[in-house]
Amino acid sequence: MEYFDKIYVAGHKGLVGSAIWNNLKSKGYTNLIGRSFEELDLGNQKATEEFFESERPDYVFLAAAHVGGIVANNIYRADFIFNNLQIQNNVIGSAYKYGVKKLLFLGSTCIYPASCPQPMKEDSLLTSELEYTNEPYAIAKIAGLKMCESFNIQYGTNFIAVMPTNLYGPNDNFNLEKSHVLPALIRKAHLGKALLKDNWDEIRKDLASYPIEGVGKDASKEAILEKLAKYGITKSDKGVNIEIWGTGKPMREFLWSEEMADACVFVMENVNFEDLKPKDAKEIRNCHINIGTGKEISIKDLAYLVAEKVGFDGDIVFNEDKPDGTMRKLTDPSKLHSLGWHHKIEIEEGIEKMYHWYLSK
Repeated sequence: MEYFDKIYVAGHKGLVGSAIWNNLKSKGYTNLIGRSFEELDLGNQKATEEFFESERPDYVFLAAAHVGGIVANNIYRADFIFNNLQIQNNVIGSAYKYGVKKLLFLGSTCIYPASCPQPMKEDSLLTSELEYTNEPYAIAKIAGLKMCESFNIQYGTNFIAVMPTNLYGPNDNFNLEKSHVLPALIRKAHLGKALLKDNWDEIRKDLASYPIEGVGKDASKEAILEKLAKYGITKSDKGVNIEIWGTGKPMREFLWSEEMADACVFVMENVNFEDLKPKDAKEIRNCHINIGTGKEISIKDLAYLVAEKVGFDGDIVFNEDKPDGTMRKLTDPSKLHSLGWHHKIEIEEGIEKMYHWYLSK
């Protein structure tokens, strides 16, 4: 990429997209374009094609997606597969039609089987069944990476797919119904700490920024307590509890979103599809790249680490009647390492940075 090239970041206001946008700006790229959902619905084929025809971007980062945690994935199954397929089909198809030089598609490590050998290598794709709770989302992401691969093989495009591990960082989603585990834990611990201290000013300040199902800062204490309890934040004579789904035994890997962005820009600057094709193979497949740390932590240990960093002194309760999801999801980032990129921020530092960001917002 040249600094004057026109670069479109799809989903530039989200967790990953905003981090990619900021990384590009910090490196001197000046011709960036982005559209909010209100300005451009990427699920609309006609609108997406008109945008590409008008703007003619040279490079595309496809970070736009319909995302959420285990609760949302399990409840809104149709939305997750339909919306993501629509976005991917429209953007990748338009990128080919209007001559985009290079596209980077962001998937997820949930593409790998539930019983996948650990750590997960790229060639484990499609070797057995997916985890049920996020199967629709995973199938959409598999379709996206296979679409990139197939366009490259048939049409000679340069579309690269990367599969990030669990991400967290600035502009994360703290909606308790739809957020991923780490932002949900941080917010629960923060609200639990305020409730433990009977700090209603802090609770109302939080709800002013992030209302819960329409319950905001002006709601009664009773209404607020009822809504907090629904999402596992409860107060009794014995103190304050925060509830977490599952046993706490699953292991998870986490990568700071700004480092994910740096890895994406690195790949876009330095790696082409030709570099990823298997040498002398009859079949071209599994050309995607894992992006992760290669390190993991249990949900239980993560919860206690968050509580420590946030300053929550109440009790953490694990609801074993709720699903755990996949027991382990550790990436093997050796392909990425061989290409020349490594992470630097560890989980302890990342949680502190994320909580400070949350408080600032």
